[in-house]
Amino acid sequence: MNIGKAHSILALGLAMTLSSALTACSGNGNHTSKATPSPSANPSSSAAAEEANPIGRYDPPIEITTVRNRSDVVENNVLSVLKNEKFEDNRWTQLYSEELGIRIKYNWVIQGDDTSDPYLQKMSVMLASGDLPDIIPVNATQLKQLVDSDQIEDMTNLFEKYASPLLKEILSEEGSGPFDAATFDGRLMAIPQTGSSIEQAQLIWIRTDWLSKLGMSPPRTMNDVLAISKVFAEQDPDGNGKKDTYGLAITKDLWGGAMGLEGFMAGYGAYPNIWLEDSSGKLVYGSVQPETKKALQSLQTMYRNGELDKEFGVKEGHKISEVIVSGKIGMEYGQQWNSIWPLQWNKNNDPNAQWQAFPIVTESGEPAKVPLKFSTTKFFAVRKGAAHPEAVIKLFNMHVEKNWGLTEENEYYYAPPDTESVWQLSPVQPAPTRKNLELYRTLEEVRKTGNKSMLTGEAKAIQKKLDSYASGSKEGFALWGWERIYGPDGAESIVDQYDKNNQFLLDKFAGSPTATMVERQSTLEKMRDEVFVKIILGSPIDDFDQFVEDWKELGGDRITKEVNEYYGMMKVGN
Repeated sequence: MNIGKAHSILALGLAMTLSSALTACSGNGNHTSKATPSPSANPSSSAAAEEANPIGRYDPPIEITTVRNRSDVVENNVLSVLKNEKFEDNRWTQLYSEELGIRIKYNWVIQGDDTSDPYLQKMSVMLASGDLPDIIPVNATQLKQLVDSDQIEDMTNLFEKYASPLLKEILSEEGSGPFDAATFDGRLMAIPQTGSSIEQAQLIWIRTDWLSKLGMSPPRTMNDVLAISKVFAEQDPDGNGKKDTYGLAITKDLWGGAMGLEGFMAGYGAYPNIWLEDSSGKLVYGSVQPETKKALQSLQTMYRNGELDKEFGVKEGHKISEVIVSGKIGMEYGQQWNSIWPLQWNKNNDPNAQWQAFPIVTESGEPAKVPLKFSTTKFFAVRKGAAHPEAVIKLFNMHVEKNWGLTEENEYYYAPPDTESVWQLSPVQPAPTRKNLELYRTLEEVRKTGNKSMLTGEAKAIQKKLDSYASGSKEGFALWGWERIYGPDGAESIVDQYDKNNQFLLDKFAGSPTATMVERQSTLEKMRDEVFVKIILGSPIDDFDQFVEDWKELGGDRITKEVNEYYGMMKVGN
């Protein structure tokens, strides 16, 4: 199935079919009463009933098992505020239980994000043991391992039968790539949790109160970025008479949505982590291109000058975030949500602190190409023999319905006024690809016209946050981070600029992992990150050249060959 081509058909059929398809889910607004039982979603029910009711309730209820990570954002920004909710028992688990008849049981939960070593190690042990839960959240490499070992259900027909029109539309918004990555021998083997590529766009977050104090202007070139970093580290911007501040935040993990280096390196025309098309039309890997070496040289100089935390090489993101929160770092590269975490926490500690997002810049001052890695990194597979393999699709259906469907209660289930990121309590988290950018554009139109009648759903909820912040109230102060995203000069205004100027540079490889990727990629990435950290800390810059040779010899050349074979077939297919 070509999901990308199906998009327009799904969109046309959405208005006609969604009303009848979702009648079982009535938004009663009190979040406590159970929905009227609908026809059982047991596979033994008639096909007609199932197709008409993609979020029908199991009666009697069922229990499904899964595993999860528990992020610091959930810990600090959600559960610390929602005193009567727990990670295992909250508004999302209650919704799934009450309206779908699905009780969720976690076999284990690991603290940290789903790329952290403890989580990956726990997943590896579980996959090797064969002791699998009903629903298995995996990355692309783990999915291929499960397919190769024949441990998971074929989801092809189940997805066609159970997925709501709204879910199909949302998962198709970035074309066929997410489904291609989950398809093996023509069969869909997991449900892709599509991410938003454009929301990975990196920005430069800068303390503008420090800029003003030190007589600096926002950066237009990479030389400006370097000059700002140096001044922040050397000219006592916090005014305590000590040389204890740093210019730029980076972590031992180097990459990511907060304190990552993708945007910094793009300033030198370097694009680690993505596949690029060279002048001959072949794909090459950004991490081993010569531009990356130049970026590393600049970072090494910054470290030697004392502009980076001297212990960054052993500090994860949450540790560097503590340095930001304490008011000792004035600049970081990251995504639009950074103002909510960690920058809001710095603002809470120091109300005079002010941060603003700016576009990433280049050496020449020309508009930067903004790298976007293929964003679908999580897939939900189902253990072979699970009693209700369709249940995961129903969870997906309910999640998108309650946030963006006809019975949406976005302000309760997505980002309520008293906290944010409540959606992360759900074990499945699909979302429309361009929703944040379109929200910003709607809010901008309201600011221009004053016509708030156009506000509905999530846009209406965010406008309430902006109004509360503008009121100057104590409660509104806690919503500063939202204004920094969606306000007139917010981060989304930069994403809007990137989009209108066609600045996005998309990862050219969007398939399932090649054979050598499964075997060698994690080792190659670990080697890369270790070498890069050592170079920044002071190892000879020519160690980069040795890394490139080692990368090629240890599997990189084979991966490049396999990637280009896939890319060639995709170009022929298109």
